[in-house]
Amino acid sequence: MGYLPDEYKMGRTKIFIRHPRTLYATEDAYEKCKHDLGEFELNLKSTKLQIETCWRGAQARKEKEKRAWAVKVIKKFIKAYINRGEAKSTDNSEYLAFVRQSYLNRLKNNLPKTVLDKTTWLTPPSVVAEVASEILRKLHYRLMVRRYVRGITPQRKAQLQLKIVTSSIFKDKKENYPQSVSQPFLDTRISEQEINSRVLSMIRNEHIKYSVPVIKYDRNGFKPRPRQLILTQTAAYVVEEAKVKQRVSYSSLKGISVSNLSDGIIVFHITCENPKQKGDLVIQCDHLYEFLTKLSIIANKQNIIKVVQGSIKIEIQTGKESAVDFSRGQEPQVYKAKNGHLMVVSLDLCSGLNFPCRIQ
Repeated sequence: MGYLPDEYKMGRTKIFIRHPRTLYATEDAYEKCKHDLGEFELNLKSTKLQIETCWRGAQARKEKEKRAWAVKVIKKFIKAYINRGEAKSTDNSEYLAFVRQSYLNRLKNNLPKTVLDKTTWLTPPSVVAEVASEILRKLHYRLMVRRYVRGITPQRKAQLQLKIVTSSIFKDKKENYPQSVSQPFLDTRISEQEINSRVLSMIRNEHIKYSVPVIKYDRNGFKPRPRQLILTQTAAYVVEEAKVKQRVSYSSLKGISVSNLSDGIIVFHITCENPKQKGDLVIQCDHLYEFLTKLSIIANKQNIIKVVQGSIKIEIQTGKESAVDFSRGQEPQVYKAKNGHLMVVSLDLCSGLNFPCRIQ
C-alpha cells in the first residue's frame, strides 16, 4: 500500500491508523480489488470440485476392481468346493490350503489344557490327513508332559516316586487304595522331640528314618497296646515310652502281610532263630500305605509285602500258631474271637456307603 511507518501502528489484534487520508486510501484500494477477489474465490471452488470429482472416480474404479476380484475368488472357491474330493490341482489347491489353515486356527484355540484330557482334540476335515492330525496331537501332549515335568519341584518329585512304589505294591489289591492316592505322605509322624530321650540315645547311631504311632496286639490274648514304631537304617523298634519293647532287624523279616480290605492291620512275619525269641508282630496303623512304603524303601523289602484274603496265619512262638481273620461289617472292630483268633472287621465299602478313609 505504500504507507509510511508513522501513518499506522500494528497492535496484537488491530491496526491503528493515524491519519484519515490513510483510511480513505485503504477503502478505495479495497473497492478496486473486490472484483478480482470474487473471481479468485470462484476459480478456487471450481478447482476443488474438479479434484473431488477425480478422487471419487478413482475410489469408484478401485471398488469396482475389488468387487470383480472378489467375484472371481468366490467362483473359484465354489468350483474348488465342488471338486474338493478330487486330487490336488490348480482348481482346488487354494481351497484345500484354506481348509487346512482354518483347521489349524480352530485347533490352536481349542487345544487340550491337561495331559489327562483325551477328548477335546478336534476331528480333522477330510482334506487333512488323519496321520498329520495324530502327529500334531502327540507333539502337543509331549509338550504338555515336558512342561509338567519341568515344573515339578524336588519335594513333589519325591512324593510321586513314593506313590509309584505304593502303586506297585497295592494297586488293584487293597480295597481302599484309590482313596489314599490323593493323600500326601509326610516325612515322619513323630518328631524326634516327641521320642523319649533315653530311647533316642539308644538308637540315634542307627539314623532314624521314620516314626509313626501304632497299636500293637499282644501275642497272648491280643490285647491292644499303644506304641511307637521307629524305623532306622537297620531295624524297626517297637517303643513304649522310655522302653524298647522289641527290635526287629530287617534281615529277620521274612514277610509282611496285610488284608485286601480297608483295615490297617499289618503282620510282620519274623524268623525265630531260637525258642526264646518273640514271634510274629501284629500292629494296627492308621497310615498303612505311608508306613509300608517307607519301610519297603528303607529296608529294600518291596517283594515281601503280600496282600491276602480271608485270614493271615501268625506264629506266636516256635511251634505255636494262630491267625488273624478278616471280614466286612457296618462298623470297624478288632477283638479276640471265640476260636482264639484275632477278628478284624472292616467297613463295608462295597455297600455304597461313603465312609471316610483314614489310612494313608
